[in-house]
Amino acid sequence: MSSPLPTVTIIIPAKPGLQDILAVQAVRQMDYPSGQMEILVARGKHPSVQRNTALREARGEIIYFLDDDSCPPPGNLLRAAAHFADASVKMAGGPNLCPADAPALEQVFALVLASWLAFGPSRARYWRVGQTRTSGEKELILCNLLARRADLLELGGFNEALYPNEENALMDELQKRGGKLIYDPDLLVHRRPRRTLKSFARMLMTYGRGRAEQFRVNPTPGSALNFVPPLFCVYLLATFFLFRLVGNVAFVPLALYTLAVVLQTLALIPMGGVFRSLVALPLIVLTHIFYGLGFWRGLFTKLKVGGGPRTDVPVTLEKISP
Repeated sequence: MSSPLPTVTIIIPAKPGLQDILAVQAVRQMDYPSGQMEILVARGKHPSVQRNTALREARGEIIYFLDDDSCPPPGNLLRAAAHFADASVKMAGGPNLCPADAPALEQVFALVLASWLAFGPSRARYWRVGQTRTSGEKELILCNLLARRADLLELGGFNEALYPNEENALMDELQKRGGKLIYDPDLLVHRRPRRTLKSFARMLMTYGRGRAEQFRVNPTPGSALNFVPPLFCVYLLATFFLFRLVGNVAFVPLALYTLAVVLQTLALIPMGGVFRSLVALPLIVLTHIFYGLGFWRGLFTKLKVGGGPRTDVPVTLEKISP
């Protein structure tokens, strides 16, 4: 006899006043018993606080975190339930993919996010990479993440001093305690990237800042790779002075970097075609620069650390019928 399906609470942070939440519409189409589902929309202006507030009120054994514009296919919860049948699995998730009907510029942004040179192992957050496997915080993303409620509560929920990257420290801690984190390339959602170049650059700055703040709060060896973009920015600023000291040798790293960008662009052609890949080329460079600048900023921001849940950020919870 098969085990009963676990109860699931879907938590969706949203801004005050946002109507027609795409994630709610998608969740209502899930192939999952409605009596086993609970939908909580947490409205506010601080996603970490919103998620924690909803988490404390949730009743599901499994929590499914979605962003307000995440659109999971109907079979996601049944697919995830199979993973959580293993008691050692503490989290599971997969990529968020750009919809096929998104505008051309957004398709280019998605191609950049899915490139190894721009995002390294984290490209798995934006592209279906490999097979289902035990993974970690570099490959899982909070806009499409499931976890056991009891484990989240035991760890105190998300660190409200961090946004983004508030989930990464939790993932590290769960793994330290022997828990498994599962990356399933078919446990996906569809979600549009940023709409404009300005908003895309701002997102990269935010990602860099968030990673640096996470490193300050929870330093791990896995964060070493994230220091490459900020050091690249330092190298670019110092190139003229290096040239004065060592001559043309100063440009050798830049030449190697240029070659790497060209090779990455060629590697993207099977994924995105010639035109989109060529447009992505300068954006890969901008990704390193803006992420690096955001990282430097995040090393010096003022963090609110400790002190328990924040009470200065109002959150309104709405329970939506499945």
